[in-house]
Parts: sequence; structure tokens; C-alpha cells
Amino acid sequence: MLNAGAGSTVAKRIRPLLTSHEWEEVRLDVDGSVSPDIVGSITDLAKLCRPASFDAIWCSHLMEHLYAHEIHPTFVQFREVLKPDGFALIMSPDLEAVAQHMLTQGLGAVAYVSPAGPIRPLDMIYGHSGAIEQGRHHMAHKTGFSCDRMGNLLLSAGFPTVSVRSGNFEVCALALMPEAEERRLRPQLEACGFDFRETETVAP
Repeated sequence: MLNAGAGSTVAKRIRPLLTSHEWEEVRLDVDGSVSPDIVGSITDLAKLCRPASFDAIWCSHLMEHLYAHEIHPTFVQFREVLKPDGFALIMSPDLEAVAQHMLTQGLGAVAYVSPAGPIRPLDMIYGHSGAIEQGRHHMAHKTGFSCDRMGNLLLSAGFPTVSVRSGNFEVCALALMPEAEERRLRPQLEACGFDFRETETVAP
């Protein structure tokens, strides 16, 4: 599994997968100081990785750090480096939920508390203020997603089956390659807290 944008912390949400003997984690990050297995930008994925070399891509809160025009070609590269029966699991802030919270609670109201501290609408829209203040300017957000936008971008990149859900200020998308069997994957995803049975499947 390619952990795209791995950062310095352990990927707790996918730990149930990584502790099984089926999966091996390969960490990619643009920041070499976090000691990734691969140093580089996700926008150069096809140059950094061999075609059809991964069973899965885990991409948690990374895509919003790219410019809008970089999303489609990056998702195309996801498809290129995945095996025919692989999948991508992608999370990003849900700007529709953020907007609703901002309208009802205010721009400075805490939405939730993360390991990095309190998270407010400004952090979800523009990037975590504390990290940017510390000089980590690559943490700024340059685009955003709703369920519809995320799903349609993945379909346009060539994924034949895409399911999306929204919850806890987050868009979560499961993009399947042509030979992927969702029924086989479902128990492993559910073990990590991802239940796509009640979510919307995006049609081309």
C-alpha cells in the first residue's frame, strides 16, 4: 500500500490493515525530514513508481494541498500505478460541511480537536494555521472538495467505480480499478472504520 503524503505520524486509521501480513506500507512524502521511503511530490507519482506496482493507495488529506488543475492528472497517475484489481482510498475536508458549520457557528468556532489541536473552518479551508505559522508552507490548501467534485474527478481520471461518503467534515472516496472486488475488500475497509455500503456510487 502506498501511503501518499505519509507525514511524520503513524497512519492510525489504516493500522488494522498494516498489522496484517497481507499489506506492506510504502511511505511517500515531499518532506524528506519525515523519513519517507520515497521523497517526492504526488504530482510526479508516475516518475517515482513503476506502473501497476501497488495494490492500494491511501491518501489522507493531501489532495487539497495541490492546485485545482493538478488534481485530474494526479488521479490519472493513481490509476497508472495501481494494479488492475487495486483501489484508492482518498480523504479530504468536505467544504460543504465546513460551510454549513461556518454559517451556523462562525468562522472561528472549533469544529473538532485533532492530534494537532483544535481545528476551525479557517484551518479546513486554507490549511492548518499552526503548521503554516511554523514555516511548513506546503501545508497550505490550494483547492477543495465536495462529494460530487471528488467523485466526478476520479471518474474523469478513468476509475470505473467510485463510491463517496461524507461525515465528520470529511469527504471519503473509494475508487476501484476494473478488476477490484468490493465485496472482498469490504471487511478490511470496515475494520478500519470505512463502511461504504450506505454511500453513493457515482455514475459516469
